[in-house]
Amino acid sequence: MKRSLSQMAGMNIDEGEEIVGGWATAHIPGTGIYKLLAKKRRDEVIEWAHFVQRDNGLKERVMRGEVESREKLDEVIEIANQNLSRLFGVKLQIVDYSVYALDGKKAARTRH
Repeated sequence: MKRSLSQMAGMNIDEGEEIVGGWATAHIPGTGIYKLLAKKRRDEVIEWAHFVQRDNGLKERVMRGEVESREKLDEVIEIANQNLSRLFGVKLQIVDYSVYALDGKKAARTRH
């Protein structure tokens, strides 16, 4: 059974919003990959989502938040890295990511 884009999405990007970045850990055996995605909304607030993606593609332990600056987002990433390093010996690293429109076609990775 093919999964829908909404099931695969880590974060939706609405018109006028901008992708700030994507980060992920190396694969953790028996756990999956921790990911953090961030976007800047039209009101300039940075919204982030942090979750683990299991080997079967299921996303669990989704945490979401908002910060007012890139510096504050860097603090969120550092806190996540401290915990991931302590628990699993891994850290979030900047990763390439894919953006898809609702019709399934690959979309631009910049401002939408």
